[in-house]
Amino acid sequence: MAKYPINPDDFFKKACAFEAALILVALFLGWIANINPFAYLYFSEPAIAYGVIGTAPLFLLFLVLELIPAESIVKIRKVLFETLGPGLYRYHWTDLLILASIAGLSEELLFRGVIQPWLESSWGLTAGLIASNVIFGLAHAVTPLYAVLAALTGIYLGLAMDYGSDRNLLVPIVIHSLYDFLAFIALVRAYRARRLADPKE
Repeated sequence: MAKYPINPDDFFKKACAFEAALILVALFLGWIANINPFAYLYFSEPAIAYGVIGTAPLFLLFLVLELIPAESIVKIRKVLFETLGPGLYRYHWTDLLILASIAGLSEELLFRGVIQPWLESSWGLTAGLIASNVIFGLAHAVTPLYAVLAALTGIYLGLAMDYGSDRNLLVPIVIHSLYDFLAFIALVRAYRARRLADPKE
């Protein structure tokens, strides 16, 4: 296995800190754009239900991609396995839930809470949705294909925010957090299985 570029002992704390820092970025950009990142965030039982249900298609796609042997997809799996696996495999599922929740909250506040409405106000709903998620994809450019998949996922999350009678940021936050959590669990299980099969890794 490739040498891990970041100290695995520090990865979890640094990942949590980095993701949490995005909330400050959202607040700063919101201040510049005169947009409150929390403006569309409010508790709603239907929003939580929509979020849980809305996670299913994304995680199903994740499981399908795990079975596809195409080189570009295998590369994504390899990169994520070798970067996230060593840093997360020793952690309890509750720790993974914390990281996933922080990532879901912070990234949605930044991209769907500030950047999307900011661009929508200047370019219109459709262009704002697409442009904000091109940025979202570029921010997740682990590989070119992964950037495209992230951008498409971002569009899905942006549309989910408007599902129902009112715009509610809670829907994409739930989808994003729950999807990340399930993906972390799947990756950690695979990494632990690999270590058991080959303790030298």
